[in-house]
Amino acid sequence: MRVQVQEHAFDPGSELGGFHAGRTDAGALVSFSGIVRSDDQAPIALLEIEHYPGMTEKAIRGIATEAVERWQLMDCLVIHRFGRLKPGDHIMMVATLAKHRAEAFEAAEFLMDYLKSRAPFWKREHSASGKLWVASRDKDEATMERWVRQEAGEADCG
Repeated sequence: MRVQVQEHAFDPGSELGGFHAGRTDAGALVSFSGIVRSDDQAPIALLEIEHYPGMTEKAIRGIATEAVERWQLMDCLVIHRFGRLKPGDHIMMVATLAKHRAEAFEAAEFLMDYLKSRAPFWKREHSASGKLWVASRDKDEATMERWVRQEAGEADCG
């Protein structure tokens, strides 16, 4: 398991190749790369991401460990950037390795949802109209709640 919180850019293809190199015991490799976006209705020039070193890595490592145990992963990778990023830059990457695809997909989705809604990062958008801290979206919180309910054994009704 590897968790990296870093300022410098990364190449998702290279990271993915190194992540599963030499593994012949896995049947599924799932990856997701997040990219900084700027839409036409609310264009941004820059996304600034802050975190508390040590605390952020510990929190992500804890959730990655939970994913490995919960879905019996063979390995997982989480990379998340901080600092000043431009639209089109890679912001994060998740990769999961498992014997079967269902576990790899579910664990990757769980990790992505956690990074989006609960990981201790603070994001500020820079645009022509100024700087704005990005608030947590209700939709992202609701998505994360699905995993909490699932772990508690409640039915997923949506």
